[in-house]
Amino acid sequence: MSGLWTPSGEHEPGAGPGGDDDPSGPPGGGPPGGPVEEAELAAEMHRVRAELAATPVEDLVANHAVGLWQLAVLHLVPDGDEPPRLDHAAVAIDAFAAIVETLGPRLGPHEEPLRDALGQLRMAFVQVQERVSGGSGP
Repeated sequence: MSGLWTPSGEHEPGAGPGGDDDPSGPPGGGPPGGPVEEAELAAEMHRVRAELAATPVEDLVANHAVGLWQLAVLHLVPDGDEPPRLDHAAVAIDAFAAIVETLGPRLGPHEEPLRDALGQLRMAFVQVQERVSGGSGP
């Protein structure tokens, strides 16, 4: 069995005190506890929070916008034989557009690539919509 990543390091289920193979510990290993583990977790949370606060907001917002772009693509081009879910894709595209078009220049260096991605995504939506409807207009 492979290990499990935790903030305090790699953990092998069933290994060590309180693990699945240790009858003296709670079933399933129990929740992490103890002041040392809590202090380590608090320190890790503080480090992650500081790293997040030090990251430019434009980068974080652009990253979320890219996530919406990916969500739209997921629904436009589903796996297997599933048909595209145009209604779901449209919501993701509209949310992506709301960020890009509302924030515009405030996105800094991310504005132009995100605008390009939005244009391409809208064209792809129309192409998929036409293919699904058999090429007939509304």
